Amino acid sequence: MSEQLPTFAPKLIALDIDGTLVNWVEGLGQFQETISRPVREAVQAAQAAGAHVVLASGRSAEAMEPIARALGLSRNDDLSWIVASNGSVICQDPPLQVIHEETFDARDVVYAVLSHHPEACVAVEERGLGYRVNRYFPAGELSGEMIVTSLDQMVTDPVSRVIIRDPNATADEFIELGAKLGLHGSEYVVGWTAWLDLSPVGISKASGLDYVCGQLGLNATDVLAIGDGRNDITMLQWAGRGVAMGQSVDDVKLAADHVTDSVVRDGVASELARWFHW
Repeated sequence: MSEQLPTFAPKLIALDIDGTLVNWVEGLGQFQETISRPVREAVQAAQAAGAHVVLASGRSAEAMEPIARALGLSRNDDLSWIVASNGSVICQDPPLQVIHEETFDARDVVYAVLSHHPEACVAVEERGLGYRVNRYFPAGELSGEMIVTSLDQMVTDPVSRVIIRDPNATADEFIELGAKLGLHGSEYVVGWTAWLDLSPVGISKASGLDYVCGQLGLNATDVLAIGDGRNDITMLQWAGRGVAMGQSVDDVKLAADHVTDSVVRDGVASELARWFHW
């Protein structure tokens, strides 16, 4: 995609969290929860100028709430919007309340993946608690409590999101598997590692943000979206201006209108400085 025309004026800022607002901590296997001062000030300047700031993440809504608080997104008694679980769950905050949720029958897809990766970890969101899992995930990879549950119980009822993680596989192996199986009946995105996110058909960060825009009387052309992962691609392509973080993989960069600095160089602040002053 080409660089955006200078007439663009963002009315809604859609921000991924991990790898965009917060950085991966080497050696700890998890993201830090601290947002740098330049990024925090840039986001607050956008809000002060009248732009809506919406967090859009693969995280659960409960795991996104502390980031919303750290950024000060809910001020002057205005409710902020949160697009969680890669678009499957849409909330307002505070207090955190689910406004819209999409679910799907994940049973066939999960068992199809496990037929190739029988030792993989599987997680289903358990709102307000954490995740139901078939076995424990590597430390730091899931937020909230992990409740070990039989796989049959986990996928008996429709769910909003499923995570499949194989610490002994690679992201490329999962990408090849997704293409091979087709994974009909769900949308899927592969993360930085052998991490597979499954969601209902037609659901993505883009669809979640489109719902929020409908509530606010805005269009995709009013949106500036910033992200770094493969689950951000649809959002970057959908938005009036899509911006990839500097450390993004090539697929993400190619989907974007522009590539900003990396997360360690406060890429969100660099991009927002084009449109807002503080």
